[in-house]
Amino acid sequence: MVTPAAKRKAVAHLRGAFGMSERRACKAIGCCRMTMRYQTTRADEAGLRQRMRAIAQERRRFGYRRLHVLLKREGYLVNHKKLFRLYREERLAVRRRGGRKRAIGTRAPMTVAMAPNDRWSLDFVSDQLTDGRRFRILTVIDDCTRECLALVADTSLSGTRVARELDRLVMERGKPKTVVSDNGTELTSNAILTWADQSRVAWH
Repeated sequence: MVTPAAKRKAVAHLRGAFGMSERRACKAIGCCRMTMRYQTTRADEAGLRQRMRAIAQERRRFGYRRLHVLLKREGYLVNHKKLFRLYREERLAVRRRGGRKRAIGTRAPMTVAMAPNDRWSLDFVSDQLTDGRRFRILTVIDDCTRECLALVADTSLSGTRVARELDRLVMERGKPKTVVSDNGTELTSNAILTWADQSRVAWH
């Protein structure tokens, strides 16, 4: 499909090379004359793309939703649909293999956990009660010792609740250098991003 920008270039070429009027050139190309007068309102995306790439390199497991939250907090006014388009164009999505679903790609690698509290991993598992109600369990694992630091079960686990549980763990076990999680809704919330910033914990 020929884009409006390409049609405008073609009309400009006909007018310059053959001295055609705008009306005649538009008719030859098959485009509306209004197309020639349209001025794009798309803002300069270079700065946004550059910052998005920088954050993606720093936080290798962040999907576009979490990048969107961080960019909004830095003052970039962009809706999630546009950001998703740019995210795909920049090829920032982390591809995954089957089976263990280990992240691969070109994002900056995470450091290996060599001591307790170097890195914690957060995840959710779900199950169902005998009466049909579903519940979720927040799991927190120390990646060095493989110790399960917490199992928090409830029918609802919001980002605020997760932040409270992390505060409790920090008081009991000390602060981790890095936290690793997926891109679930609870773990992309403002409560979690605020907790990571205030606690000065790297979140991937």
